Amino acid sequence: MKRRTVLGAAFAGAGATPAGTARAAGPGPSVTWRQHTRLDAQAIYFVSYDGLVNNNSFQKNGLFTYQGYQYAGWYTATGAAVIGRRVLGGSSWSTVTLAHRLKADDSHNVISMGVSRTDGRLHINMDSHSDGFFYLKSQAGLLDNPGSTPWTATVLGAVQTSLDGLSPTSQFTYPQFVQTPEGGLQLSYRVGVSGNGRNALAEYDGSRWTALGEWSSSTGTYTSAHGSSTARNMYLHGIDYDVNGRLHAFFTWREQSASVMCDSGGITNHDTGYVHSADRGRTWRNDAGTLVATTGTSDTVAVTDSGLVVDSLGPDHSLMNQESQWTDSAGLPHAIISYVPGRFGRCTTDYVADRTANGRAFHLRKNLAGTWQKTEIPVPLNSSQRTKLVLDRYDNAYAVLPHGRIAGASRASGHTDWALLHDGGGLNAFGEVVVDELRVGADDVLSFMYQETSSGTAPSALHVVDFALPV
Repeated sequence: MKRRTVLGAAFAGAGATPAGTARAAGPGPSVTWRQHTRLDAQAIYFVSYDGLVNNNSFQKNGLFTYQGYQYAGWYTATGAAVIGRRVLGGSSWSTVTLAHRLKADDSHNVISMGVSRTDGRLHINMDSHSDGFFYLKSQAGLLDNPGSTPWTATVLGAVQTSLDGLSPTSQFTYPQFVQTPEGGLQLSYRVGVSGNGRNALAEYDGSRWTALGEWSSSTGTYTSAHGSSTARNMYLHGIDYDVNGRLHAFFTWREQSASVMCDSGGITNHDTGYVHSADRGRTWRNDAGTLVATTGTSDTVAVTDSGLVVDSLGPDHSLMNQESQWTDSAGLPHAIISYVPGRFGRCTTDYVADRTANGRAFHLRKNLAGTWQKTEIPVPLNSSQRTKLVLDRYDNAYAVLPHGRIAGASRASGHTDWALLHDGGGLNAFGEVVVDELRVGADDVLSFMYQETSSGTAPSALHVVDFALPV
């Protein structure tokens, strides 16, 4: 396979170490092609909401690593749900076809997975967009002893339409599993619909699921230069624990009313907000540490709360929702956001076309001094879609741009020296990719799942590609 990778040796030692960095500079960012495997020669393909159901940015843990094995979830050409696994670094995947078939050609209906370390179970949630979901919970210890356990549908458990009897909402979307520091598992999801929804959490303690409740609000009045809106939903860029056990969430707001936009062809997303929780999502605080919400009560994070916005942007620039976030070795939050900068005009009229022509991604991060910094990544998106963020063991940053391109920036420069490291050559990737977030820490490998571009509904190949990071 043809591939073009540019090593980042020139980054090593680049720039002066800025105030507020966590530790002495290590090597700069680099990616070295390691391996390429094919999951499915004929995966399902249809473009819906400008994306693919097998590769969506909010598909947290559609690909993940645990205890020396890598796991992936996808839908075949017939819509059958499949879970695959391989020995980490192995060339072949073992697959299990679940007793479930994709119910609609809707790219929201992704497969997301999670691990409860307390009992070694695999959890799978799939196929939902503002309606019911499908859930499986494997037998205990499956992921702790993968080499000695047969890979069969029986060990993955029966397909359920609840969380072991818990039905948190009839309008369920965007499942994201996150491991707690204690080894439990939480499930983030949206209640309601686009433009009128709330974020909520459920928690698994090794024996049962409990609904913690909603923590964001859909009410309140937002007013732009063009008009007002009284309903919305918070779109998360992610929800992740840092090395100190703090839970972080970047987000954007999407307004229900199109009156807030300069043109109806745009998108009503605005502002990048940030909150964190020190008590496993029970309460939420803004950047200054002020309490702004208590989960499961009427006091939830609202658009009218002060201190939420860390990067202000109105709804005329086609700001993307659900992009990406990470936390570094000091527990500091980083995010990727993308929109059409003002130098290309102050009013987007077709958000897909305008983002494809002029969209840019930005790295937004907080330093030890408490200052928020934003740097434009000087690589055109050439896509309406999202970018994934990864930080290596040295806190160098990597942006996996649409079409499988990889840009990097060194911690030594204060993450200001962004440059293209891999141009995506030979992949023929459609757009967004699904990154194995857990593998970065497991063996210093950037591994992501992507699907080849096709046309109409003609199935196409689904792959996993691995790049070695600095060690």
